[in-house]
Order: sequence, then C-alpha cells, then structure tokens
Amino acid sequence: MIKKIALLLVIGCLLWAYFTFDGQRYLSVDFFRELYNQQPLLTAAVYFCAYVVATALSIPGAALLTIIGGMVFGLWTGTLLVSFASSLGATLAFLVSRFLLRDWVQDKFSGHLKTLNEGVEKQGGFYLFGLRLIPLFPFWMINLLMGLTPIKASTFYWVSQLGMLAGTLVYVNAGASLSNIEEFSAAGILTPAVISSFVLLALFPFLARAIMRKLEQRKLYRSYQKPKKFDTNLIVIGAGSAGLVSAYIGATLKAKVTLIEKAQMGGDCLNTGCVPSKALIRAAKSMAEIKKASQLGINVAAPEVDFPKVMGRVQEVIKTIEPHDSVERYTGLGVDCVSGHAKLISPWVVEVDGQQISAEKIILATGARPIVPPIPGLDQVDPLTSENLWQLDKLPPRLLIVGGGAIGCELAQAFQRLGSQVTLVEMQSQLLPRDDHHVASFMADCLSEEGVQVLTGYAAKKFVSAAEGGSVSLSSEGAEDLEIAFDRVLVAIGRAANTSGFGLEDLGIPLHANGTVVTDEYLRTCYPNILACGDLVGPYQLTHAASHQAWYAVVNGLLGSFKKFRVDYRVIPQVIFTDPQIARVGLNEREAAAQGIDVEVTQYDLSDLDRAIADNDAKGFVKVLNAPGSDRILGATIVGPQAGELVSEFVIAMKNGMGLNKMLSTIYSYPTLSEANRFVAGEWKRKHVPEKLLGILRRYLHRNLR
Repeated sequence: MIKKIALLLVIGCLLWAYFTFDGQRYLSVDFFRELYNQQPLLTAAVYFCAYVVATALSIPGAALLTIIGGMVFGLWTGTLLVSFASSLGATLAFLVSRFLLRDWVQDKFSGHLKTLNEGVEKQGGFYLFGLRLIPLFPFWMINLLMGLTPIKASTFYWVSQLGMLAGTLVYVNAGASLSNIEEFSAAGILTPAVISSFVLLALFPFLARAIMRKLEQRKLYRSYQKPKKFDTNLIVIGAGSAGLVSAYIGATLKAKVTLIEKAQMGGDCLNTGCVPSKALIRAAKSMAEIKKASQLGINVAAPEVDFPKVMGRVQEVIKTIEPHDSVERYTGLGVDCVSGHAKLISPWVVEVDGQQISAEKIILATGARPIVPPIPGLDQVDPLTSENLWQLDKLPPRLLIVGGGAIGCELAQAFQRLGSQVTLVEMQSQLLPRDDHHVASFMADCLSEEGVQVLTGYAAKKFVSAAEGGSVSLSSEGAEDLEIAFDRVLVAIGRAANTSGFGLEDLGIPLHANGTVVTDEYLRTCYPNILACGDLVGPYQLTHAASHQAWYAVVNGLLGSFKKFRVDYRVIPQVIFTDPQIARVGLNEREAAAQGIDVEVTQYDLSDLDRAIADNDAKGFVKVLNAPGSDRILGATIVGPQAGELVSEFVIAMKNGMGLNKMLSTIYSYPTLSEANRFVAGEWKRKHVPEKLLGILRRYLHRNLR
C-alpha cells in the first residue's frame, strides 16, 4: 500500500510540474527545432525522454508528438525515436495501471471488462496487435486498459513495438511532409507530397482494419483447404423455423441452396411446439367457454373431455399445416432437401451420413431442445417434456409441472381446463420471471382461480417413483418443505441450444456460457462464411425471432461482400398464450430499471372497455412505457383477450417512430378491443394537459356567461 501511495505521489508531482511550468511549451515544434539547430544529439535525447514521460503519464497527445517528431527529425530518425519511445512509455503506463488499479478494477468491474478479458485470454498478443494496428481507441487508453488484464508485460512491449510501427510511419511521414513546406500558403501546402501524406493518414485506419481482417482470416483458415469449386452456394443445417426461412430466402435470391435435416421438416414449432400447443390450448379454451356459458344466460350440460380425440385433433392440425414446411414445397422452390445428420468437417464442407457437400456459405440453424435437470430420481418417473408430451393418449389425473415460464403457464392452464389437477412449481419468487411482478401476480391469480396449485419459491429436490406416477420433495427458504404426489410430471424449465455432434467443437466455434453459439452483430461465427440463427443463437427463443434472424443470416452470408446488415432486436414482440394472453414489445418496467432507463408508465384497465364488458372478458390492462417529456413509446405490455393481436399496433408504431399522439388521433372501430390502445394513449395525454393554457381558454369561453 505504501508503494502505491508513493507512486501516486510521484505521478502527481510530475503532472503538477507539467502544468505549472507549461510543459506543453517544451513539447512544441519551435522548442525542439531551436534546440535541434544547436545540439542534435541532446535534442533527440530530450525528445525521447519527453515522449516516454508523456506516454507513461498517459497525457493525451501522442499523435501530435509523433507528427512533431517527423517535422523535427525527418522520416527515418523520427520513426526510430518515436517507435522505441512510444513502446517504452506505453509499457511504463501499462505497469503503473497494473500496479495501482488492476486488482481493484477487476474486482469491481469484471462484468464491464468481460469482452476485453476474453479477447486477451483467447488471442493474447494478437488481440493487442489488432488494437494497436487499428486506432479505434486512443493510444493512452489502450495502455491503461491492457494493464488491467492478465497479459504479460514482455508480450505487451514487443507486440506494441511491432503493432504501432505502421501507424508511427504514417504519422511521422505526415510530420516530415509538413516540415518541407517552405511557405504556409495554398501553393505551399497543396503539394503532392503533403496531400499524399494526409490522404494516407486518413486512409490508414481503414487500411489497417482490412489488413487485420486478412490476417485474422488467414490465421483462422490456415488449417483447412478451401475448395476451388463448390457443390452449392449455401448449405442450411436444420429445417426448423430459422432453417426453412433461410432456405426460402436463399432460393428467392436465386442461390443454389442445400437444406439438411435429420428429423422432421418444420422443426420444433410445427411438430412439438407452437402448432400442437396452440391446438391443445384451443380445445381447453372451449371447455372454459362452455363452463362460463351460464353467465351469458345459456344453460348447457356438464361437458366431457375425450382426451384421445383432443390429441387426435392436435395431430390433424400438424398434418394440415405440414405441407407448408414439406420437402415437396421446398423442392418446388428450387431447394435441394437432404435427409441425414450433418457435421462440419471444414469451414466449407459438411458431411451427411458419409456424403460430403461443399458450399461457400453455411448457415447453422440446429435449434434447441428441452432441458431436463439432473434432479435425483427424475429419470425414474418418465418425465414429459415439450417434445414427448404429444404422445400422451391418457389425461393425467394429477399433473405436476416444473417450471413457471411461458410454456409451464400455458400448459398448466390447458391441462387444468381439460380435467387434470395441476400443480405448477417455480423456484423463482414469481411465475414468468422475466415479466413485471404485477403481470406475473395477475397470471398467478388467474391460474389459482381456475384450480391450479401455484407454488413459487420452491425447488424440486428429489423424485420418488411409485406404481403409478410418483412424488417429489420440494424445498423453500421461506416455508416448510412439501411432498407432492403426481401421476405424470412435465419438465418445462427452458431449452438449450443444439450444438453437440455438428462439428462445432472440432472447428473451434466458440459458445457462450449458456451454450448458445457466439456470433457478431451480422450473425457470423468466428468463421465469416459460417453464420448461425434461431434458438442456436438466441437471445429470443421465438419462432418469429428465428425467422427475423434468418433474413439477416442469408443476406449477410450471400451478399455481405457488398453490404452487411446488423441484426435489429429493438422491436420484437413476445406473446404468452394463456387466457388472458400476455403480450409485450420493447421494455417492461423490470428491464428499464435494470438498465437504468427513466420511463413514464401509463396504464388502462380493460374493466372499463365496452367491448370487453360485452364479451364478458373484461380482465386485464394495457400498459405503455414512454420516454419522460416525450410521447415516444419505449415498450408496451398487454394483458387481456387477443393481446397477441393487439400488440401488433405497438410493434408498428415503435418500428416506424410513431408516438402516442398519433395513436390518439387514429380512428378505431367501435366497439372493438383495439380501442384499448387508443384509450391508453388518452390516459397519457390527460396527464400532460397544459393546465395554464386550459385556464386561459376557460376564461375566454366563459367571458360572456352570467
């Protein structure tokens, strides 16, 4: 600690002396030129030391000092002095940063330094070389930041010495060209030498970036032989939502596309996800409507559920939609559909059951699978997941659902309505952990009213099998442990990306901590010709998000040499198909608070909406978040009937920059549910009524009244 204080005092004294005695005067061209005319060697020594001290103290202005070196010493001597002085000074600044700050900063801000730490850990000197060659960050900032990382000081020095050489030459050359100007006039300045020097100075960042890109690609691809000719333009691995859209767009762009799928066309959405679950939910909703018919004055006998017939219709719905995603349709579009397991064996070659297919571009769209946690005894009770649930032919009298996310809530309500006694367990303190607390609480109340036993804050610790079904031990920090018996258990705690067995490990394609593939903002993996989209990438495990990403993956893959597009995640709607539905787009209050974004919240309750009252379905609300002092919409959450349809208006408004004022001025049909969107805009407007102006207007209108 004493050493650190002493070092800080020394640095403080040096900085005080620099500003007190006008140190900038001694770093000027006139000072060095005057000294150089008298004593050249002393001038070089003074310049060298001044450069080292200035960079060691992290005083901004290295570029100016470098140009001065060129103006005073010329190209070659200036380059020699600057090259070694800058590297030595940078290393001293690096060591100061490491000695004084590294432990404290890494401890306090490890999350913010994650990208930098990962870059240094994976690529070490090459990562630093890229920062040095491409001046994205100021020279002094790189010195300080790298001191906070685990890179060796010796590596830092020699990489800096080499990496800064090109930039040093460019800046010193600019200074040397300026020194040759005999008179500062248009004719004197606009000489070929000066103009070319400054053109090179302007182009240097772009040239350096291109060089670095070539070096990175050469390093990355050096272990593989690129085919001279390819079998196809584009290989798409996976025929789920992301893969099908990728193949469709590729074929639309007239590329030769090969689509590889080892299982069923349509992926999870068609076969085990969106389509079957919504068909089941529709059957369950019919039961709920029949039971509520007496509230509308219609008396009906108690309905009975024919569960095998319900599940039979689910399969019929799948078969009806199946042609949309079929091999026949995509073959007709010009896509070559291949059945089999695909594995990458090089950045351009995929092996499918022994057959090798080459393509210039490859898109990974392998999707995700349900997570089955390693809870003791779970494998002994034949757990259901969203994949094998649809083979059920008997309604479970007692159904335990582990996981209170979107899938868990949807299926809990559906099976409760169809006749199961459902227990829904969520280890977090609320259902729907990503949603606002009052939204989750609203849904918990709805499920409880229908008979679902909702247990939040409980974790499943152990399963025990029985002759029929089994039991689970649940523990909670704030309550007594519970023992719940069940006939079947459904696990719905989330989904994990499918990355194993496709050759990603062999090629060294990195993954995030959650198992999804690492891509850049253009959906390119570490190999620029291999892109990824859908659940394999995240962050949204949604069919429409996968389709959205697929467009970017295909266009950036096939046309990226001409124009690339960053994926736009700003306006992606999400819908939970419970009853009432929950739909949202943009920020909710939880996310706004986590990101430190100030928002204004306006809410309109559907209990006041005429159409909802007439439909006997007046439960829910519309909530809008906007920027304070503006009508700009930052997010919207709708809880109520047809929320998934109603949220589309907010999606369009946010996408096209429309505010609440324009929604308020729009004419809506009466009576409709969509009026709720205008009414929430009206609630916002009422909070922003100009009271002073209305007071003046009132006095004007009442001026002739008695």
